[in-house]
Amino acid sequence: MNNTHAKSNISAAVELFQFITYTPTFTLGLLFNAMALSFLFFKVKKLSESTVYVVALIFLDTLLLFTLPFKIISYHLQDNWNLGSVFCSTLESLYFINMYGSILISLCICVDRYIAIQHPFTAPTLRSTKKAATVCAVICLGTSAGTVSTFQLHGESHNISTCFHNFSKSTWENTSLFSALETTFFGSMVAMTFCTVQTIRCLRKHGKLHNPKTHTTRAEKIVVTNLVAFLVCFMPYHVAYFAYFLLKNNIIHSSFQQVLRDTIQVTLCWANLNCCLDGVCYYFVLKESLEDPLQSSVKTAT
Repeated sequence: MNNTHAKSNISAAVELFQFITYTPTFTLGLLFNAMALSFLFFKVKKLSESTVYVVALIFLDTLLLFTLPFKIISYHLQDNWNLGSVFCSTLESLYFINMYGSILISLCICVDRYIAIQHPFTAPTLRSTKKAATVCAVICLGTSAGTVSTFQLHGESHNISTCFHNFSKSTWENTSLFSALETTFFGSMVAMTFCTVQTIRCLRKHGKLHNPKTHTTRAEKIVVTNLVAFLVCFMPYHVAYFAYFLLKNNIIHSSFQQVLRDTIQVTLCWANLNCCLDGVCYYFVLKESLEDPLQSSVKTAT
């Protein structure tokens, strides 16, 4: 979530940081998504499970990129948002669909790698492009349904004057919403860390047996990059959100309010960099789709 107070309560330094961060995020995000789509259209002849997940990430990243110009505008308008409450809530919904959709798709990529490499004999029955597409559809529909709550972020008012900030007090005190969002992130983090460690352990074990000089494979780079991008982008915001929730519920002292308010804004900007870092994941996965090294890695592991 965003800030619960008006824009005037956000420090000037944070406002500048937001503008500086969102501009390259929007530009590079569009570039990486366009390049990935071109690569998929012209180079990839057959979809794999991984490329299906990449398509889903591109879709979700595009939703977020669409909202960024309006997010920049909303801070310049201060308390004079005049594009309508419904449009604002729609933008906020798209914004958070991307964040939590990306978290779950990143988890899927990691689990998919884990199954393919750690359990090669059962992988053919557990993995398929149709199953991957079904999982992506369920995630997109599920996160879309979950964002119904974003239409209540500003309380019961139907004539909001701010967008992407100045959320109602009840939003920050909503224990169910807090629990769902934090569980989604930290649960995904634990599962991804486990799968990544086990995948790397398996790859290096068999790499030493078959090729002592080559311990790093393309598959290893994919899972490590996926986990690092996930932690770098999303962990700071969810830690800040946790602390701000404690503050708004009078569990920690209110003297930290301004610091935490600014931290929420900064870490949320930082989380949006996921659109750019996903480009690294695109590179490895799409390159693999042409060379298919994962299959050779799985064969080597067996």
